[in-house]
Amino acid sequence: MECLLLRLDAPLMSFGAVVVDQLNPIWRFPAKSMLVGLLGNALGWDHRDTDLLQGLQARLRFAARWDAEPEPLTEYQTVDLGQDFMLDTGWTTRGRREDRKGGTAATGTHQRWRDHWANGVATVAMALDGDGEPTLDALETALRAPARPLFIGRKPCLPAAPLLIGRRKAVGVKAALAAEPLADVAPRQRPSRIPALWPRDEGDAAQWEERYDLRDWEQNIHRGSERYAVGYLEVGR
Repeated sequence: MECLLLRLDAPLMSFGAVVVDQLNPIWRFPAKSMLVGLLGNALGWDHRDTDLLQGLQARLRFAARWDAEPEPLTEYQTVDLGQDFMLDTGWTTRGRREDRKGGTAATGTHQRWRDHWANGVATVAMALDGDGEPTLDALETALRAPARPLFIGRKPCLPAAPLLIGRRKAVGVKAALAAEPLADVAPRQRPSRIPALWPRDEGDAAQWEERYDLRDWEQNIHRGSERYAVGYLEVGR
């Protein structure tokens, strides 16, 4: 299996989990839909390319680990969009104004709690099942020269270094991840055992995790779950 290796290294990262009201929690490891969004952004796709995004999500398999143990951080936000100086100030990353259409969020002070991982370094191995677009070559090219700036989960979560490590051939994404040396981090940041997540058909684990991280890209909602193996990984040093 041909695999791409990515290193997620940023002051803040957000692996968004199921949102409840104004609480924005995070998963321990990246969500598949988040990785699909990141790859789609690198390829220059947008939310209208629903068939492409849905097809990529159906084919993507990945494994992830923590090379440097992160710290949880909760960001507390307040905003009153009804104030005069907040009118007509929303801009997209493509330089176009983002007008609001009213609703309950248009007035009053709103609170939001958003969780992040801080000061961690994660490594991800990914591959594609079956044939279709994009190819792994196209993903590799896009990650080397992204069509747009990339972020890890949320727009403020900018990577500290290029994401792509390289390419590796292995029997699966778990094996590719185990063969990739650990990131060069301070010894005190490195966990004594390397926590990891991988597809359940690539080896048993002490635990299984049901993750509601599949997105219906056409309806713009999250629905559907997938089970992953969670445990510790023996990594080549």
